[in-house]
Amino acid sequence: MDIPTVTTHTEPPGVPAPGSSPDTTGTVRTDAGLRFTGLAPTLGALARATVARTPDAEAVVDLAAGVRLSYRQLWDAASRVAGGLAHSGVRTGDRVAVPLPNGAPWCVAVLGAMLAGAVPVPVNPRLTDAEVDHILGDSGAAAVLDDPTALPDGEPLVRPAEDPESPGAIFYTSGTTGRPKGAVLSHRALLSAAEQCRRALHLGKTEPTRALVAAPLFHVLAFGMQWLPALAAGGTVVIAERFEVGAWLRAASDERIDVLNGVPAMYWQALHHADFARADTSSVRLVCYGAAPTPPDQVRALLDAFPGARLAPGYGLTEAACVTGLDHADTLAHSDAVGTAVAATELRLDGPEAASGTGELLVRGPQLMSGYWRNAQASAKALDGGWLRTGDLVRIDAEGRVRMLDRRTDMINRGGENAYSVEVETALSGYPGVAEIAVVGVPDPRLGHKVGAVVVPRPGATIDVGGIVAYGRRRLAAFKIPEYVAVRPDPLPRNAAGKVDKPTLRSGTTWAAPH
Repeated sequence: MDIPTVTTHTEPPGVPAPGSSPDTTGTVRTDAGLRFTGLAPTLGALARATVARTPDAEAVVDLAAGVRLSYRQLWDAASRVAGGLAHSGVRTGDRVAVPLPNGAPWCVAVLGAMLAGAVPVPVNPRLTDAEVDHILGDSGAAAVLDDPTALPDGEPLVRPAEDPESPGAIFYTSGTTGRPKGAVLSHRALLSAAEQCRRALHLGKTEPTRALVAAPLFHVLAFGMQWLPALAAGGTVVIAERFEVGAWLRAASDERIDVLNGVPAMYWQALHHADFARADTSSVRLVCYGAAPTPPDQVRALLDAFPGARLAPGYGLTEAACVTGLDHADTLAHSDAVGTAVAATELRLDGPEAASGTGELLVRGPQLMSGYWRNAQASAKALDGGWLRTGDLVRIDAEGRVRMLDRRTDMINRGGENAYSVEVETALSGYPGVAEIAVVGVPDPRLGHKVGAVVVPRPGATIDVGGIVAYGRRRLAAFKIPEYVAVRPDPLPRNAAGKVDKPTLRSGTTWAAPH
């Protein structure tokens, strides 16, 4: 299969694996793939180095429980969990499921599993019993740590994994296209993703941050892009059990947070909350976001609200936590982009329009998953000759900026014309009074699908359906204009990654007559 290379990103000398060499364009190519040098070999080794360097630095702040742990305390508690797991029969390489909510016990449990030489399997604690049972059965979990008040306790033990290519953690997908699959991320992959995040944010190797974590830690975003970078640098994660805008603002102020991370809807709620004007956010220097379109007026509002901060949009997925990042200087002029390839990462496009810059995004780099746990067929389909097929349809411009168009499974084929939902959402999000918008295909016996939009108004606002359709006509080709518009009073349903759960939205929306 001949897949055109559209854009690549290459690091300075010293990053690629030994034996690789740059071609005349400066692109580094190697059969072994791109590799970072100088990283800790495993997650356990990373934690050990940080504890040795900054034992008394604050590692974890659990807002709900009022608990604060230094790195020494975190290590001591985790090593006792490791001892308790070993005493119960957990061996090196065994899987340990952790269906716990955000909090200090989660960090202790996951690090404890690592120190026992086991493979942590973070699990969404809000899943149904049947969904949890599937993950436990599929992963073959040897232990389940589901009680934050009764974690295993034994004699301190440290026997972390030694092989960088062995599984570092298994993250189960949201299952929107079938039963959840366990994405296996090696120690090298997770450490590489954390390093890519650090470089994208222009942080020093041991530059500590105070990051506010309200996203679920069982998802690779918070795990790999917030907790691990903090763990590597000796920084602090201030953990909220869940996002509640008032508490989030208070924490940002009281804890002198300097790194924020969330989806655009979180920031919109914060900026429009009555307490925002009184909150002291002067310490914030990085505002990270992704997972949804961010119209220019929202970006401008973020720039105004956090004048001392750099904005840092990006894109990743469970199978490759960190893929692209957008430079702060581009955030307003290119607000519809998710950035260029991060360090040591190559991007390609596949599909009939690849030569013109549009197609399915393929990714290669050290952050990729090894495969899906015990699912050779799905692994072979997703990992095509060393390239991860993301399933995301994108457009890449001449400067290498990536613009999301749709999930391949969500693309709307209207009578042979392809309408990309993200493109329509971005165009309509600037209509007055729109808080959230999602576009899906509505089945049609003649055309296959028509374009449908679900709109959530801002508090106190009303949406004129005819007005938003007319607004779309001035910005979109005729076949992309929504023919169905449903106004929804409740927030859009979202999965653990903060992305709109479109299967649930499709099945739960009643469409009125077309416009």
